[in-house]
Amino acid sequence: MDKQLEQVLTLRENGQLKEANQLMVALVKEEPENAYYQFQCAWTYDSLGQEKEAVSHYEKAIQLGLEPAILVDAYLGLGSTYRTLGLYEQAKRTLEQAMYKFPEAEHVKVFYAMTLYNLGEHAKSMEILLNTLVITTNHQGIKDYKKAIHYYSDKLDQIWS
Repeated sequence: MDKQLEQVLTLRENGQLKEANQLMVALVKEEPENAYYQFQCAWTYDSLGQEKEAVSHYEKAIQLGLEPAILVDAYLGLGSTYRTLGLYEQAKRTLEQAMYKFPEAEHVKVFYAMTLYNLGEHAKSMEILLNTLVITTNHQGIKDYKKAIHYYSDKLDQIWS
């Protein structure tokens, strides 16, 4: 990793978000075809609450290509950013792409569930959240009731007589 990028990451870790963003924007101007720079630039915009500015950098980073461990985060960042901007259908499509490419990425499913909630797909949202909870938790109480939680995850509106 180059020294300027290390400096950006250090600034961000230290809460100097505006400075990190300014340096990252300069790096992207120098190397606009650097996918990792585009990704980091998007992240700095997101950390400042400037989601609209982050979108094009996430899109460019994905288009240019990233290694899988970073690509999943770029899809998540873009999908989450679309969601916060109220672009729910775009968020849904982006997060679905991420889940297709990275089916083991349980954290993406949580953001997908939030998007489904925003789209009024409450039952599906809860089903995904409950199943993700069962898969990822280490909490003993959740483990004890794993079968029941999983069973009811897609039956939340059902009433038994």
